[in-house]
Amino acid sequence: MLRQLNPPALRLLRAARAGWREAPDLVEASRAIGGVAAAAGGDAGRGAGASLIPRRHRSASSASSTGSELPLPLARPPSVLWGSASLAPRGGISSISSRFSSSSSSSINSSSSSSSKSTRRLARAASDAPSSSSFATMAAATAASTTTTTTTTSTSAQQPDRPLNLCNAVNEALHVVLDTDPTACVFGEDVAFGGVFRCTAGLGERFGRARVFNTPLCEQGIAGFGIGLASEGVTALAELQFADYVFPAIDQLANEAAKFRYRSGGQFSCGGLTVRAPYGAVGHGGHYHSQSPEALFTQVPGLRVVVPSSPADAKGLLIAAARCADPVVFLEPKALYRAAVEHVPTGDYEVPLGPARRLGAQGSDVTVVAWGAQARVARAAADAARGAHGISADVLDLRSLLPWDAAAVAESVGRTGRLVVTHEAPLTGGFGAEVAAEITRRCFLSLEAPPLRVCGADTPFPLVMEPLYLPGVERVLEAIVQSARF
Repeated sequence: MLRQLNPPALRLLRAARAGWREAPDLVEASRAIGGVAAAAGGDAGRGAGASLIPRRHRSASSASSTGSELPLPLARPPSVLWGSASLAPRGGISSISSRFSSSSSSSINSSSSSSSKSTRRLARAASDAPSSSSFATMAAATAASTTTTTTTTSTSAQQPDRPLNLCNAVNEALHVVLDTDPTACVFGEDVAFGGVFRCTAGLGERFGRARVFNTPLCEQGIAGFGIGLASEGVTALAELQFADYVFPAIDQLANEAAKFRYRSGGQFSCGGLTVRAPYGAVGHGGHYHSQSPEALFTQVPGLRVVVPSSPADAKGLLIAAARCADPVVFLEPKALYRAAVEHVPTGDYEVPLGPARRLGAQGSDVTVVAWGAQARVARAAADAARGAHGISADVLDLRSLLPWDAAAVAESVGRTGRLVVTHEAPLTGGFGAEVAAEITRRCFLSLEAPPLRVCGADTPFPLVMEPLYLPGVERVLEAIVQSARF
């Protein structure tokens, strides 16, 4: 790989591997990583972001001339990294240094706090591994829950709430993670000033540029940089400006992040990496700002895929994703950033990754499955079916696609005998096909009608024809009526 790099890229590579001593802060360090990955390109750049992260366990002879070697994200002494205590993250430089068990007179050994943090994530991964019994538990919890209330941890039910839109709920979740985890960093395209959708507004001012910083416009570099941070015990919260541009980063996410723990036999992990990306239609996005690529990631064992549909879910799921033992792809329906408003609990709470939730009252005639922005469409179609046709639809919002709550859907279809799945992504190869196939296998003898899918068209996403492309309320309502009358 080294021979394929041009001289500037080679200098950046050496600077990065030397502990970023030539970079004044993490912003410049991220540029170095992105520059090297972009300069390498193709197979030569495979895993560049992860491989260029300097090793934290250095010998004393490799320490800097001052005799100090701090682990990520403090590759340089705090006084140099932040310049003054006023620029340090909340809690002060001393709290961050103690969090990393760093010393100004010795190098970091293998018993560092981030290593123990990685160990805890590995243990949590083992306990969180999905099984048939755990999915059964999810289904039981879903069936017993009150369906209009988001499932959260027990402490959240006692906390006051206030109305928030989905954008502000995401912002609150990021505040909670940064406030409770001194290692957490938020980085991505334009996040330092709040991002194009303002989801990261106020984070840089509160937590400092060492923890909230911009990166180059290089999705594969952002993903690789996040993998490197997470592998060193840092909670890495990466933002891609639009999910449409995730494709260059799929190599990093599928071949590096998802396989990091598996290929090391459980010795290493990049759990703690969460990649956020706004996805889906927004009314005027056209070809490159409207796509729904969620099905691509459900083909990658080792990742978790989460798609919220409400502000309360978005906050609790994002906090849970940041603390998950697995890398998480967190897709946010940008059409709901301002359109979805509900009361959201204040403070710190988690929504478990995996269980679906029921929207509205339990139905008895048709099961309708959706996620993200399409869950609201499904709910509206179900209300219309009840009012105009007397059809009782049972609407389930999956929330998590990998793993997904097949047991909860099977329980519902076992009662209704009918299934309608709807999503914005194109019909062919969409995740709805997986839902339909698995539920057909589980509930074949209970089905009263063939499962139906109501999805986007098998064409590039259009601009002026968006209303015809999207599966709106009328199309979902038609499918519900067709299934009920089969």
